[in-house]
Amino acid sequence: MVARTDQATDPDLLAALLQARRGTAFFARKLNELSDVELDGDSLLPGWTRRHITAHIGYNARAVARLVEWAATGVETPMYASTAVRDHEIEFGATLSPIALRHLFDHSAVHLNVEWRDLPADAWRHKVRTIQGREVPAAETVWMRTREVWIHAVDLDNGATFSDIPAPVLERLLADITGAWKTRGTDKGLVVKVTDRDLTFGDSSSASATVVFGPLAAVVEWAAGRGSNGVTAAGPGTAAANGTVPAAPKWI
Repeated sequence: MVARTDQATDPDLLAALLQARRGTAFFARKLNELSDVELDGDSLLPGWTRRHITAHIGYNARAVARLVEWAATGVETPMYASTAVRDHEIEFGATLSPIALRHLFDHSAVHLNVEWRDLPADAWRHKVRTIQGREVPAAETVWMRTREVWIHAVDLDNGATFSDIPAPVLERLLADITGAWKTRGTDKGLVVKVTDRDLTFGDSSSASATVVFGPLAAVVEWAAGRGSNGVTAAGPGTAAANGTVPAAPKWI
C-alpha cells in the first residue's frame, strides 16, 4: 500500500515541504477570495492577468511533478519541452473557464503533493534537470515550488504582500536573487543591506557603491522587481544621493 505520510526523513527537507505546502495554501486562499469576474483583472506582472498567474501556478505544479516522477522512476521527464511550449501553455490556460482554471490549480497542487509524499527517502538525492538546464537533486523541486507560490500569491494583487511571506523564505529568496546578479556580473557597485536582519549582499568594501537598504520584506520586494516601497538608497551616485532608489538588476 502507498504511504499516506511523507517518506522523506531529513528534518530540513520536511521543514521545506511544510513551507511549500503553506505557500500553496496561502495562494489558494488569495485565489479563492477572488470572484470569477475578478480573475479577468490585472495582476502585478505587466501583461499578465490574474488568469495568467493562476494558469502558470497550475502548470508549474505539473512541471515540477514531472521532475519528481523522474527522480522516482529514473525515466527522464522534462519540466517542459521548451520555454515556448511553457509560454503557450500559460496563454492557453488563461483562456479556460473560471471553474476549469480553478480545477487546474487544485488538481495540479494535489498531484504534486502526492508525488512528493510518495517519493522514497533515498530518491530525493536523484538528479533531475530544470528548464534552465541545471542539474539539481530532486529535493530542489521543493524550493522551486515554494518561491513560485509565495511570490505569485502577491502577484495576484489581492491584498497579499511580501510581509506575508515567512522570513526563512524571504532570506533564501534574497540569497537566490543576489546570487543570480553576482553570477551575471550585474551586481557591480551595488550593496544590499537588510536593516532588521544581519544580512548584507554585494561588495561592501567599495567606497563608491550604491547601498540599497530596508527591512527584509521590502528589500526582497525591490530585489524581485516588484517595487521600492520601504527601501532607501544612499551613495555617491546622483540618483542615490537624491534618495532615488535604482531599479534592481534583472533576476530571471
